Amino acid sequence: MSKSWQLSRRTLLRALGAAVSLPCLEAMQPLSAKATGAKKPALRAAYVYFPNGVAKGTWEPEKVGRDGRLKRLSPWMKDLEPFKEDILIGHNMWTPRGNGHGAGTATWLTGGSYDEAQVDAGGASVDQLIAKVTGKHTMLPSVDLSIQGEGYFSNSLPRNAISWLRPDHPATRDSHPRMVYDRMFRMAEDGFVNQGVVDLVYDQAKGLKRRLGWQDQRKIDEYLEALRGVEKRMEFAEKQSRKSPTGRTKPFMVHRPSPDIPSDHETYLRTMMDLMVLGFWSGATRVGSLMLDHGQSNRYFDFMDGVRGTWHALSHYKDTSGKTEDDDGIHSWSSVSEKRQMYSRVVQWHHRQLAYMLGKMKTIDEGHGSLLDNTMLLYGSSLGDGHSHGEENLPILIAGGGGDTLRPGRYLKYRKNYSLSHYHLATMQRMGLMTEKFAEADSPMSGLMHEV
Repeated sequence: MSKSWQLSRRTLLRALGAAVSLPCLEAMQPLSAKATGAKKPALRAAYVYFPNGVAKGTWEPEKVGRDGRLKRLSPWMKDLEPFKEDILIGHNMWTPRGNGHGAGTATWLTGGSYDEAQVDAGGASVDQLIAKVTGKHTMLPSVDLSIQGEGYFSNSLPRNAISWLRPDHPATRDSHPRMVYDRMFRMAEDGFVNQGVVDLVYDQAKGLKRRLGWQDQRKIDEYLEALRGVEKRMEFAEKQSRKSPTGRTKPFMVHRPSPDIPSDHETYLRTMMDLMVLGFWSGATRVGSLMLDHGQSNRYFDFMDGVRGTWHALSHYKDTSGKTEDDDGIHSWSSVSEKRQMYSRVVQWHHRQLAYMLGKMKTIDEGHGSLLDNTMLLYGSSLGDGHSHGEENLPILIAGGGGDTLRPGRYLKYRKNYSLSHYHLATMQRMGLMTEKFAEADSPMSGLMHEV
């Protein structure tokens, strides 16, 4: 049973070197709201980007009901099948002003045109516009994350920027898990304490729990356990980075090391996803974006059996000779079908990681629905068919319930090209921005609550 006193939403667990925000607890709700059940969790906005598009035909659901309900997803999206009631899949979504690996990436969230000479993305991105409003209530206005790029274009500015503070000023992206974690939970002015934040604040958390009801106690336990899980992953990555080629640990280090990115790509990506979820869960931020690679990723996925060549080379699945400018000069393929399958397997691997993230969000109970229910998450790419570099029929998926403002579980099949800017405008309005226009869109996205 919950106590009859109120806890401030800004309560932190503090210790030397640590400041841990708390998830939304029953004790943080006004007593009147507890009685009426009227208080709802804050809405979050998330943007997860992947490069290089998809093979034509692999995004469409395999079976859709007459009312647009998703009955069975594409075989390449089978990992998302358990979440088909939590998602909307778009058809004929497009970005009329931005296209390609560079311009398309840079303008995915701005709805503008990219001017390379002026380094101008056409406007501030939707996530940063939202952050200006919601950031007044959170420790961090937004979390802007990315997987460290691999390949020739890793230093290309437009290919590494989906978030823009201003038309000519991209947001700084964090690609090291330790840095992101420290920004959320460390107190820099106290100096570094070589101990996990969970251990540092444990005694205070234990004391606080004595004053709370059992449901809030359980929430704090689950939250701290999630924090500890991320710490353990980073500790393992740090130990691996300190090993010599012979497998022996390097000599004693006096100062705190700068741990390398986890060598296992799945562990790396899932750790970054965990950090975004923790940012939302803790209330540290309400807006987050994550780039699963830069906009023309040349990453090798040879850790997957039977996949060879870079991601970008595979996206040009109709070129099998291995001798085009997009290839590495090493690999070739026996047929279009073989190369297309490898390409789709790489995209499917990323769908599996999204399923991991959605699963995490769905298990976090916020009293009024799960964290996923209280989020609008956009997942997709700035290219349609990867081989043709098409800006039409972009792979777009919307996940979450938007705080009861979305009706997921459906296929949004627009009859003609429909700008992604309409979705951005709809998100802005739901997140509290008083605006009637974004980029070229002067109306919010239709179909989010009903059939199109």
